[in-house]
Amino acid sequence: MANAPDILLVDDNPQNLELLSAYLEDLTDSGGTIRMAKDGLEALREVEAKAPDLILLDVMMPRMSGFQFCSKLKGQPATKHIPIMMVTALNEVTDVERATECGADDFVSKPVNRIELLGRVRTLLARKK
Repeated sequence: MANAPDILLVDDNPQNLELLSAYLEDLTDSGGTIRMAKDGLEALREVEAKAPDLILLDVMMPRMSGFQFCSKLKGQPATKHIPIMMVTALNEVTDVERATECGADDFVSKPVNRIELLGRVRTLLARKK
């Protein structure tokens, strides 16, 4: 897993998905995969098909917010161990608190700093291993 992580990106903005994917490209050079979902419902289907090693999750999405998705995943024994990093434009203290309350393992504000993101992703993947 550590050499070839399976990472699920969840964001309703295609440009954000492409940017995050480009930032994480180095992590998938060893055979890892990056999967993408446009909202929480699509992400749930991806997780049911195959549990990823890490989820990077936007908060404000149609149909199911990142907070709702995170709460749902962390509330199920089969998926509660999957690390979730919230990646969002929200950056108020209350947003971070809400992310923590619903089970997020980390929180990064947009615009995302590539070096910070990679460092935090590597830490979460190592902790999961």
